[in-house]
Amino acid sequence: MRERSRTSRAKHVCLCYVTAPTCPLSVGTKPFCQRHDLSGTSSPHLGTCTTGERLSYISSSPTSARSHLEPAMALSTLLRRVPLQLPFHLQAARTFASVIEPRVGRHVAQPLYFKDEPVTPTVRTVLPGPNTKEILARLDQYQDTRSIVFVADYQKSRGNYVVDADGNTFLDLYCQIASLPVGYNNQALLDLVKTPEFATALANRPALGVAPNNDWVDSVEQAFMKVAPKGLTNIFTAMCGSCANESAYKAAFMYHQRLRRGFETPFSFEELSTCMRNQAPGSPDLSILSFRRAFHGRLFGSLSTTRSKAIHKLDIPSFDWPQADFPQLKYPLIEHEKYNRAEEQRCLDLVVNILKTWHNPVVAVVVEPIQAEGGDNHASAAFFRSLRQVCLDHNTLFIVDEVQTGVGATGTFWAHSKWDLTTPPDIVTFSKKFQAAGYYYRPELRPNAPYRNYNTWMGDQVRAMQAAEIVREIETKNLLENVRDVGEYLMHELAGIAARRRGTLLNLRGEGTFIAFDMEDGPARDKFIGDMRGVGVNMGGCGDRAVRLRPMLVFQKRHADIFLDRVEEVLSK
Repeated sequence: MRERSRTSRAKHVCLCYVTAPTCPLSVGTKPFCQRHDLSGTSSPHLGTCTTGERLSYISSSPTSARSHLEPAMALSTLLRRVPLQLPFHLQAARTFASVIEPRVGRHVAQPLYFKDEPVTPTVRTVLPGPNTKEILARLDQYQDTRSIVFVADYQKSRGNYVVDADGNTFLDLYCQIASLPVGYNNQALLDLVKTPEFATALANRPALGVAPNNDWVDSVEQAFMKVAPKGLTNIFTAMCGSCANESAYKAAFMYHQRLRRGFETPFSFEELSTCMRNQAPGSPDLSILSFRRAFHGRLFGSLSTTRSKAIHKLDIPSFDWPQADFPQLKYPLIEHEKYNRAEEQRCLDLVVNILKTWHNPVVAVVVEPIQAEGGDNHASAAFFRSLRQVCLDHNTLFIVDEVQTGVGATGTFWAHSKWDLTTPPDIVTFSKKFQAAGYYYRPELRPNAPYRNYNTWMGDQVRAMQAAEIVREIETKNLLENVRDVGEYLMHELAGIAARRRGTLLNLRGEGTFIAFDMEDGPARDKFIGDMRGVGVNMGGCGDRAVRLRPMLVFQKRHADIFLDRVEEVLSK
């Protein structure tokens, strides 16, 4: 039997969902977990679900809310199914009333990638907690701990949830600085580490440039070449994103000089002798063009192309290399088409001018599909197609830095594949979600002698084996489609929040789940991120005032619902 609630301001809470999250609920003939199906009801009401458990509500009054939740706790004890653990955002009843149509429960029927992951975030201590403080105090004796947000317990972390040293469980949308692809303690990766091949690679790390194991070629084929960008048939394996870009720049310089002297022409005595004194012609005055607000790493060459934050570059000598403006688009895009086209053309014109006039020859242009660290700055596919053509017209190599955007976060394995280039990039660098690092390149860019682009490890076979397993997970679980589907949902819901709360979430933008929005200023952004962590969501910022979403490829709509409700809760304060 249905009953009218005593207040039209009440908010629904399903006791069955609290005690058994997989239970299908109904109110009358409508499934309660699809909350939008209830939008036509005139007021909240009590009812029963298909298991016979009660459906109650939380009112806008904290006292009233708790009085209705107490019977739920008793009911959970009697049923002895699972202990009642209210979703974290329901624990603080005083804030829940400001959330419009809570989303949690909409997608409980969706199959989970991780059946053993937590149902909801839980924050049990003040942040940072006492265990975290104690560990950091010890660690700070030996290492700089000022950048550490929390100390994790990875053994207890599962799926999309990371657990800290104090037992607090966070829904993770930062994911090791956007580097974790398929979830904490992914079963396929746990199974991989038990194989004899993995144990051999772990116990006997090879110097891959001189003595690779007999199955190294299998890893190269199954991990890297299986998903190689179109037109790029060679690969250089490295250790991290910075050294991937650093090594790519070296390859570009070597190729340029081979073209200048003739592909088969040997080095001159003058070149061989002057390079040892860091002088031309052996050490030529060449340059690479990057873009304002770009981030390409922290080594000497890569740092010279990094332009995102002064703190990254202060006190470090840099090469005399040029930068061009990257388009600063206005949002919503559909309302600023004319301005954005003109802005992109302005930036292209700057690139052309630099290539023609810079005092040192520009060997390559390096660009991110989305400037991540610099603030999640986007440009259109037409811009990148034009940029590629500019490089061709000026005999300049085109390097695409996919360290952040590669391996599925934008809904395609490589973000640049959406540009529909008629001529592929010359080099594509990668790292992060691949767990391995390196760059793909055209075979003409292979150095003319061994040891020229080289290091001891030349990558890591253990990481390459992990990369191969990640590729299999993406394929077998159709994770790219999941990213596109969840990304569309997130963009739609965040746009709704931005419309209701004007002036809070600004300049919403994204591809797949690679999403960001701006806040009023940097302090407002930092406070928002801290408040989100306080309600159990781990997030990060970028640029001057942007909040970035970097969930894993296994982030589903049920996780998005938790995140979105927490956003509403935090903004309501």
